[in-house]
Amino acid sequence: MKNVAFFLTGLDSGGLENYLLRFLNIHHSEFNNVFVYCKGGKGGQLENQYRMLDNVQVIKHKVGYINILDYWKIKSFLSETNIDVICDFTGNFAGCIMYCGALAGIKNRIAFYRSSSDRFGSNFFKNIYNNFVNSLTYRFSTSILSNSYAAFKHFFAGDHFDSRFEVIYNGIDSNNYSIGSKNLREELNIPSEGFVVGHTGRYNPAKNHAVIVQVIKKLLEEEDNIYFILCGNNVRSNLAELFLNDEFADKVKIFDYRDDVPLFLNTMDLFFFPSITEGQPNSLIEAMIMGIPFVASDIESIKETVGETYFDCLSDPLDVPKFVNLIKEKKKIGVGRDSILKMAAKDRFDHRRLFKKFYEKLNNGEIR
Repeated sequence: MKNVAFFLTGLDSGGLENYLLRFLNIHHSEFNNVFVYCKGGKGGQLENQYRMLDNVQVIKHKVGYINILDYWKIKSFLSETNIDVICDFTGNFAGCIMYCGALAGIKNRIAFYRSSSDRFGSNFFKNIYNNFVNSLTYRFSTSILSNSYAAFKHFFAGDHFDSRFEVIYNGIDSNNYSIGSKNLREELNIPSEGFVVGHTGRYNPAKNHAVIVQVIKKLLEEEDNIYFILCGNNVRSNLAELFLNDEFADKVKIFDYRDDVPLFLNTMDLFFFPSITEGQPNSLIEAMIMGIPFVASDIESIKETVGETYFDCLSDPLDVPKFVNLIKEKKKIGVGRDSILKMAAKDRFDHRRLFKKFYEKLNNGEIR
């Protein structure tokens, strides 16, 4: 049995953090020791769930972008704990970790791209650093994974794709979303006949809450019997005041992190997901697995996720009028659960098959 170290920024609830937790819930006992290394120096909402797994240790140590001492400590940690395989989920920022792993003699070094765009803004110095760590990732990784082809096109455009590159889609256990007709309408004081549009996702420029707010306000002016529910880290603290004194305040329900996402989703008639950038959107996949009709942005990673059949549900992420019209059309025809969407999503994102592929990567790395 092997010792494995996973590197990520922190353990607040998000697509990556939930992905790794779901994977470890199934496969943690197949490793000797599992180290979850938080490079941001903080844990988060999911930390206790990670710690409940008997052979999982959470390490919180802030790692500077260019702090050589931090990386020397990581190299020492990898050697002293006899790590057999490392996997860094932070895209280009995995480069320095891959190099540390090579110095420590680790034969299986995996960089996993979970976003299809850069994690910070662009300027001269940031571009130099980004190109540098990208080159380290390419040179010192024995496997380079992503959850979308869009990510590879962005980060490695023009590079030679070799056998190390592979896309492994997100895995979702559909059994966790089979809850029948249970929902939160009574708790949220939403009438059973109300048309509910919802969104789940942290407050972040990538999630495009500015457009979400514009669409909500326009629809509230033009449509009767329509309600909106939003949740995600820091969403309430950033958006609630926009609706507090609004005449439609009772029709917009805003929450921060929730641990009852299946119930939250099952309260919706329509899922709205206008992200500007995504790796592969767990939130959208969860809605699809429940058969919830959606309106979303037409970015490459979302098109890759939903498939050509549903391209007519997509729009440019900044096109507020088109989003408004798409949602009004869905409301007018009275959309219900989409059984074909549900079946296709359950099959395409089957967690056991996809987690098995990732597990095999962790156990069969090759030296270049």
